[in-house]
Amino acid sequence: MKKINLSISGCMGRMGQQLIKSSKRNKNFKLISLTENRIINKKISGINPTTNNIEAFKKTNVIIDFTIPKCTIEILKIASKLKKRVVIGTTGFSKKDEILIKKFSKKIPILKAGNMSLGVNLLMYLTEIASKSLGKNFLSKIYEVHHKHKIDYPSGTALMLGKGIADGQKKNLNNIMGRKYLNKKSFPYSKKINFNSLRKGEVIGEHEVKFTSGKEIVTLNHESFDRALYSDGALTAAVWLMSKKAGLYSMRDLLNFK
Repeated sequence: MKKINLSISGCMGRMGQQLIKSSKRNKNFKLISLTENRIINKKISGINPTTNNIEAFKKTNVIIDFTIPKCTIEILKIASKLKKRVVIGTTGFSKKDEILIKKFSKKIPILKAGNMSLGVNLLMYLTEIASKSLGKNFLSKIYEVHHKHKIDYPSGTALMLGKGIADGQKKNLNNIMGRKYLNKKSFPYSKKINFNSLRKGEVIGEHEVKFTSGKEIVTLNHESFDRALYSDGALTAAVWLMSKKAGLYSMRDLLNFK
């Protein structure tokens, strides 16, 4: 198999650094460019990082992006001009951003996921099944923990799980989104989905979905121990995306969950 030319944006970030390590171990890829939102005056893995521009992505086959929404949209503008594939692991998009991403996906293949982990995507699938099976007699809430450096809350993964609950009930998440708590020791159930986000230490990621009827509680949870979990998932997504036409895809499409 011919190696896939890979570009990584946000190369100085936590996920950027992990993606560089994982890509060097993966025989499917040749790392050809790295970008950041500022000038970096040193080589990384033999490459001089640059800011996002046409030249940086000209020879790539796929761009993996774990940055911030503003940067992601900037990358998609360039990628759509060059007809390059993009794997997006960035979270915290606004409704306007989501509309723009759908617009770009009509021109290029994009795989976007709030979490690249196989286990987390399975958790989302099980959440949807549980929500559908337990029905309206059960209330639900979502709890998540991430490292102290993470800014957005609830996490992209928590929102994915919220969507799983909503989809199971054939509802729109925006219509049943409850309160968003930060760093609370406890938080209540309600007729809507409440979220509690805890930011502490260097925790990679913990997510928990609870359903209660008042007489019993059903708990689904996932805990991440190694950040390579996400970078390996993103690289798997990049390989999968190589054979796809323009469109907006998810890890659920890759994993073929029905």
